[in-house]
Amino acid sequence: MRAIVQERYGPPEEVLALKEIDRPAPGPDQVLVRVRASSVNTPDWIAIAGVPYVLRLQGGVRRHPNVVRGSDVAGVVAEVGSGVTGLSVGDAVFGSLWTSSMVTAGAFAEYTAVPADQLVPIPAGVGFEDAAASVMSGVTALCAMRDTANIRKGMKVLVNGASGGVGTFAVQIAANLGAEVTGVCGNANADLVRGLGAQHVIDYTRTDFTREGERYDVILDNVLNHPPSRTARALAPGGVLIPNSVGNSGGLLAGLGRMARAKLLGLTRRADVRFSPSIADRENLTAVGGMLASGEIRAVVDRTYPLEETPQAVAHMLGHHARGNIVISVAE
Repeated sequence: MRAIVQERYGPPEEVLALKEIDRPAPGPDQVLVRVRASSVNTPDWIAIAGVPYVLRLQGGVRRHPNVVRGSDVAGVVAEVGSGVTGLSVGDAVFGSLWTSSMVTAGAFAEYTAVPADQLVPIPAGVGFEDAAASVMSGVTALCAMRDTANIRKGMKVLVNGASGGVGTFAVQIAANLGAEVTGVCGNANADLVRGLGAQHVIDYTRTDFTREGERYDVILDNVLNHPPSRTARALAPGGVLIPNSVGNSGGLLAGLGRMARAKLLGLTRRADVRFSPSIADRENLTAVGGMLASGEIRAVVDRTYPLEETPQAVAHMLGHHARGNIVISVAE
């Protein structure tokens, strides 16, 4: 089968190559999926570029041991492993290979073996590309807004990085939960963010939301472009800060330093800082699929690349200015 193979850490167009490799076989409780679409997420470019450098210790200093990247998948069941129930050959499915360790992956390929409990049927009317674009970004936004922040009607929510993959879903989910949403993005994306449900939009190139005096019940920070202590000053009493970024700078730690400072901020009780998990289980995937099918949310896709142009797709993601999600389409 064809797959995008990573040779080493570095710029995606230098370290990723299209190659023929053996097709995987599903193990117990796994499903072999004929991939029709995937998408590029922050963990993908981190694992490919090896930045922050300190994270290379998790996967080997010279290269990560799993050489096929990609964790979001949408496609058709080709084979089921022993112990799998509820899924059959021919089913259209979407889900995740993510296990929180950046080790299990392999969706940038024609076939991949996926844990069965991280796959659900694609609802009628939802295409492969939209389904793939909604896995990590959609589930992350859902967990952050519904569970970690416990959004309720009338709450004031600010989404920093509102035009990105997670941000576009977070704006929609928060608005659907009844929040008054403020989106922070560039002026070119202001109309998009308003169209997703934000009542207010702040152009980050002109206005620093941490210095405006407005207070929010929840801040989802997908950018971490301000010191966490300063961001926390924009919280209302009892407000919640949810950091969700490693930043876009290079180096040994990159944005991990600010993540650590955010954690310290919470530990010292100077602010209510909560880190939100992204749990791609059947319950959350089914919820995201249901919202896609009902029209409550939609996937915003910046651009779709064919499998052979995956290196360019990851480079696009590394530019940190994608409008929504970046999709990889795998031909039949």
